[in-house]
Amino acid sequence: MDLSIEQQIKAIEDEIFKTQKNKATEHHIGRLKAKIARLRETAEKRKSSGAKGKGFSVKKTGDATVGIVGFPSIGKSTLLNQLTAADSKVGEYDFTTLETVPGMMKYKGAEIQLLDLPGLIVGASKGRGRGREVISAVRNVDMLLLMIESYNLHQLDFIEHELRMAGLRLNQRKPDIVISKKTYGGIIVNSTVPLTHLNELIIKSIASEFVINADITLREDLTEDQLIDSFAQNRTYISALVVINKTDLAPPDVVRNSINKLRIKQWDVCAISAKNKENLERLKEQIFLHLRLIRIYLKPVGKKPDYTQPMILTEGQTVADACRYIHRDFHRNFRYASVWGPSAKHSGQKVGLEHVLKDEDVLTIIVTK
Repeated sequence: MDLSIEQQIKAIEDEIFKTQKNKATEHHIGRLKAKIARLRETAEKRKSSGAKGKGFSVKKTGDATVGIVGFPSIGKSTLLNQLTAADSKVGEYDFTTLETVPGMMKYKGAEIQLLDLPGLIVGASKGRGRGREVISAVRNVDMLLLMIESYNLHQLDFIEHELRMAGLRLNQRKPDIVISKKTYGGIIVNSTVPLTHLNELIIKSIASEFVINADITLREDLTEDQLIDSFAQNRTYISALVVINKTDLAPPDVVRNSINKLRIKQWDVCAISAKNKENLERLKEQIFLHLRLIRIYLKPVGKKPDYTQPMILTEGQTVADACRYIHRDFHRNFRYASVWGPSAKHSGQKVGLEHVLKDEDVLTIIVTK
């Protein structure tokens, strides 16, 4: 059955290739792309329901979880061992890591769980080389490190392709669109912003592959692919940082050239030598920033702040989140809070639950007794 779905996808791809792209055909091409996305989703569900064997079950712990992905023997295990107290087997041959190996990296008071995932290979999105299990694990992390070599930048294209085919969207936000399904009335399209990539006909053509009756409101200027993504149910949006490893084996000008090429493509890059422990502090800082972690120092009434063990939250979180982090009773019995630091208008500002905290704020929470 899966083979027939693959054949259908191939036939549609051939039709797209043969169709001349112009204003008159753009809605037809959009619908064909949506049909492919729907077929791939169906195929994925069938494979998942029929999948047998052991997956990678690693319990998420700490303040955030980061997955390390890349081709076999790229240095993932070496990096994990250097950044954490884990003992991941290291070898000079492919497929050394056959299971997911966790380790804990401590940085700026945060505990960040790192996962050394088995090497991705071309075809991983279709299940080759335990690819399906690797990608399943990837969907559950907070961030990815994409490891490549400076001599092999094409590795990044392969990794990104495999992850994209599996429904992962790197360094992208979820499209700002509201899809309200209803029982009748057809498809009604609204937009709160001017649209440059889409028109009502294209939107309805794509939408009709997924819904029969719905009110659709676009709240940002989306592309065709973003619109299709908003209807598909298997999309995961995740932060990613490119790590160029083995800089000890490449001349400095080659490394610099590789970094520049990737930055032109809007990638955040950190070049390291895991083996020689070069630039690992910079990598830790980049991971911390990409995870958007912030440190909050708690100050009990009448005492000094505790700077040794900060509460770790993420950017945009509020005093209410801090209360829930401590204990749900703090949120339930909350009276007010006092804040010192970057988010405070003045020292010891009195604030409510909705106050947004910033990195290195000092916080006192007052509750009813």
